Amino acid sequence: MQIDIYGFREPPFLMTPDARLFFPSTVHSRAYAHLMYGLAQGEGFVVVTGEVGAGKTTLIERLCAELDPATYVVARIATTQVQGDDLLRLVADAFGAQPDGDKAAVLRSIMAALRNSPRKHVLIVDEAQALNHSALEELRMLSNVTDGKRALLQTILLGQPQLRKLIASPDLDQLRQRILASFHLGGLSEPEVRSYVEHRMRAVGWAGNPSWDDQAFGVLHRHTGGIPRRINRLCSRVLLAGALEHAPHLTAALVEATASELDEDLGAGAEEMPAVAAPRGLAVGLPMGAAAQLEDLAQRVEALEQNAARRERVLNRLMDLFAETSGDRR
Repeated sequence: MQIDIYGFREPPFLMTPDARLFFPSTVHSRAYAHLMYGLAQGEGFVVVTGEVGAGKTTLIERLCAELDPATYVVARIATTQVQGDDLLRLVADAFGAQPDGDKAAVLRSIMAALRNSPRKHVLIVDEAQALNHSALEELRMLSNVTDGKRALLQTILLGQPQLRKLIASPDLDQLRQRILASFHLGGLSEPEVRSYVEHRMRAVGWAGNPSWDDQAFGVLHRHTGGIPRRINRLCSRVLLAGALEHAPHLTAALVEATASELDEDLGAGAEEMPAVAAPRGLAVGLPMGAAAQLEDLAQRVEALEQNAARRERVLNRLMDLFAETSGDRR
């Protein structure tokens, strides 16, 4: 629906990571620089952490798209809570080695695969926060494999913030000594939220329709914390709301109402909703805390009223369409 009305070639805010839509924000550019630095060293570990939806997978998709396949062999695995032996089998399968047999046979198969190719081998382990100590220790042991002159395997660990706490464990000191670069992906700044939204829309054919309120991007940032996947989810719903009303302009109030509706749909409680700034002058003469609460409440009421009015308009339009369809059938 939003493609038809606004003329997009494809949806701009899909949840699936897409390297074509990579946005070089400050944090993502720095994370990418850390990855490239680590790869240039030719050994050890690179660690990238971030909240769910921060853009780790998109970052890696971009990296893999730019690595020369004549120089690099890249293997990727996504882990759950696997033991060390099972992880070795996943690594063997990812590099095209033989994953069957006992542990010694699997290790020999991995080493043969690494040594039989002159290219550099990079292992990317996603959801690494789910690994236990024995699995991480197996990865550390694989980092010791050399041809006498150089390491044959580099490993990139991607994970949620818990991975940093896991690696800080006293039992993993030897692993920490092999980490060449580490970076934590935070959220986008408020100005970058605007650039991110416009970048994704422009990539699928946006030419100014719909337009956005300047204040809408501040509301987006407040409700998403600048996390790309959260931005995608909220913007997708905002575009849907705008398309239902054939709105050529997306307002801050529409974003606010849509965010509230999305929280309702997902079962979020009022205590989890971020604080909202309300129009000035509604609470003059009250104590500061009470004034802030009253202004916050006024903003929420306004958003809910606009949301209810929008739903009523959509319902009326659907009833009109149903009536027209029924008339055609008669």
